[in-house]
Amino acid sequence: MRFAFLMDPIEHVLVDKDTTFALMLQAQSHGHELYVVGPGGLCARGRKVFATARRTEVRRVAAPGHFTAGPAEAVDVATLDAVFVRFDPPFDAQYLYNTLLLEQVRGEVLVVNDPRGIRDANEKLYAMHFPEVMPRTIVTAREADVRAFLEELQGPGVMKPLDGAGGRGILIVDLADRNFRSIVETLTLEGRRYAMVQEFLPAVRNGDKRVLLLDGEPLGAILRVPREDDARSNIHVGGSVHPCELDADDHAIIAAVADRLRRDGLHFVGLDVIGGRLTEVNVTSPTGIQELSRFTGSEPEAKVIAWVERRARSLKARD
Repeated sequence: MRFAFLMDPIEHVLVDKDTTFALMLQAQSHGHELYVVGPGGLCARGRKVFATARRTEVRRVAAPGHFTAGPAEAVDVATLDAVFVRFDPPFDAQYLYNTLLLEQVRGEVLVVNDPRGIRDANEKLYAMHFPEVMPRTIVTAREADVRAFLEELQGPGVMKPLDGAGGRGILIVDLADRNFRSIVETLTLEGRRYAMVQEFLPAVRNGDKRVLLLDGEPLGAILRVPREDDARSNIHVGGSVHPCELDADDHAIIAAVADRLRRDGLHFVGLDVIGGRLTEVNVTSPTGIQELSRFTGSEPEAKVIAWVERRARSLKARD
């Protein structure tokens, strides 16, 4: 098969951590051709969408020898078997335009994740479809709403921008903090931009669980534990990664979200779970598969590629 990976520059991937790289290695081991498409690499001509792509081979060695790429060529995206949308978040205007261009091949080529699903699933707001498994949450641009919410909580909250990623911009807000008003003003651009506020979950000190799902079914989970001097557990900001098991709360969350994820074409997803509560649904470029593979020896990336093969064959057969 021919797989295209829409991704940030392959020169910069972390060979032993990057989920996209693990998927590429696995696909290559199955004999598939890999094409790398960088930022700005799509082009529409009428109803046809082309990708400026390089045929690429990958290997698990230290950079810069981890890949070999051929010359750039124009590839008709409709002739591919699968497209992996793996640009790093945040979801910005360029990410939006990529999904709109990929809309032209929707239904002809398997796109992981579905471009319409990615557009509709803001990684913060999407979790609000499942209030029964979320912490108490509001979304607002008004300081008065944040103040009233914290009074209701009788404690601190966690405030985050709706377009953030990797822990950027996440702050603890507390009415007892003299920085309270400044924090709210900064994250809401003085009332001109929405932000999310969730109740602070003390269980975050024990870790933030990343649960990886494939077609609504769990591949497994890892636990990201924050540094002693930070409230955030994201790997990007220094959180350490530990093995963990799925518990009853995790299975309840998976049961709550699985059908909706399938309907929305969100095939490969990372759930963020703290203290048994769902805080975010990561759909743009979920990470953690290499850590999960090392902890479990289960090769979750092999399950992803096998699923993509089956779904791609089924889609092409219908054509």
